[in-house]
Amino acid sequence: MVRKRHILDWWLATAAMVLPFTLVARAQAPGSAPEQTVLVVNGDVKQELRLSAADLKALARTKVTAKDHEGVSHEYEGVTLQSLLAKIGVPQGHEIRGKNMTLVVVADASDGYRAVFSLAELDADFAGTQVIVADTEDGKALDAQHGPVQLVVPADKRQGRWVRMLKTISVQKVADSR
Repeated sequence: MVRKRHILDWWLATAAMVLPFTLVARAQAPGSAPEQTVLVVNGDVKQELRLSAADLKALARTKVTAKDHEGVSHEYEGVTLQSLLAKIGVPQGHEIRGKNMTLVVVADASDGYRAVFSLAELDADFAGTQVIVADTEDGKALDAQHGPVQLVVPADKRQGRWVRMLKTISVQKVADSR
């Protein structure tokens, strides 16, 4: 049994190196609960991404300072939305032209709230609106009213696109009505 465990660990480590954009499920210790998915990134994309809180912590992190709905300034930490979109194969940079200009990013919350962004406005080479998927506020995990993850859009003058209790980010094509 020990030898099989070492082979499994070696295989998982090798797969993680060979497939850098795939999150590889790690073997759970007997009796332990699997980590719960806190965010799904999907839609008209090459691959779906299901992230646990630990997965988000393992990705490249960024911090921003922004004022919340009450006008109080806080430091938020998390992962940039653009980096998550890159992981699922969404067009970036000079690829955003033609039909790719009709792609939108829809953020859905567990309470039914929804906000929409054009793909172009999220791209650093195009417009560069910084949006982060935050899991901490002032160094502490988000409370149940806001988390476990929340979209934070520091450049917006109003927080209407700050999606608390974020559960899904979906990339979609806008239908041609002509």
